[in-house]
Amino acid sequence: MTTKLGFTKMTIQEFATWIKSIHVARTINTIQQHHTYIPSYTDFRGTNHFEMQQSMKNHHINSNGWSDIGQQFSTFPDGSILTGRSLEKTPACIYGQNANAICIEHVGNFDLSGDTMTPAHRDTIIQMTAILCTRFNLAVDTNRIVYHHWFNLETGARNNGTGKNKTCPGTNFFGGNKVAHCEANFLPLVAQQISGQPVVPPTIVTNPIKYACVNTASLNVRIAANASSAKADRDPVTLGALLRVFAEQNGWYKISSSKDYWVSATYTYEVKRAIVDANSLNIRTGPAATFAKVGSYTKGQELFIEKEQNNWCKINMEAKWVSKDYLVF
Repeated sequence: MTTKLGFTKMTIQEFATWIKSIHVARTINTIQQHHTYIPSYTDFRGTNHFEMQQSMKNHHINSNGWSDIGQQFSTFPDGSILTGRSLEKTPACIYGQNANAICIEHVGNFDLSGDTMTPAHRDTIIQMTAILCTRFNLAVDTNRIVYHHWFNLETGARNNGTGKNKTCPGTNFFGGNKVAHCEANFLPLVAQQISGQPVVPPTIVTNPIKYACVNTASLNVRIAANASSAKADRDPVTLGALLRVFAEQNGWYKISSSKDYWVSATYTYEVKRAIVDANSLNIRTGPAATFAKVGSYTKGQELFIEKEQNNWCKINMEAKWVSKDYLVF
């Protein structure tokens, strides 16, 4: 691994080891697949990974007005991976859909007549997605692995590419950018990669007792349930992060099933996790069917609910409401 300009460059083998050592407080539900379009393969010279990543960061900050580079990771034609935005921060990649997500930008233009993906790049994309699904216990389906193309650019609503959408991650990304292309061409490769991976060490999944949302700009993680204990050797959690709570003690929440990582409950509020149980669930601007429809969720999508009113549920930190009748908590 090599670190420069605040980014770390890794091979896929190094990434597999590195991601196991990273403790992420933020709940991860989706992995976003993107292509950069610009820069493309013609901009890659084989040794300028860091310069290209810094250029993307500069563009995101200076042109887009974002606080940092938008993506958590970038992949390159030679199969290398570079880190970007902190995993504890929400990415800035799909309007209205960034909460609980990890964003991967694949350097290249994978539209038809664009770049021909190299075998090394192809293998890294497949393996990296499989590694992240395993690390965050995500199912290999089109609710957890998503393409930018499936979301309306203006509203963020999922419409599966039927209008006002980018082509991202490309009309030739593993055979196409539609849901059917993903299900036929990409997901089977990810699933095959997972089934072929040895589980070392065995993964033990512990269910949280509740979920909580951070409502302060930066919340320190400590090694015991009191403010006088030392800070944990990890980044603070940030505003809007959804935390898994595994234990409570004297107004503190334990946010890891395996480590003594604690945060003050004072700077959080409780939310409820729900799964959409309808083929299409309307999103409205208020708690009644008379309010304007602003989009829809698809069956199996995970939502976090911060408030209930008259059998309607408000989506966490958003002005969006859905009927409780079509949710499973």
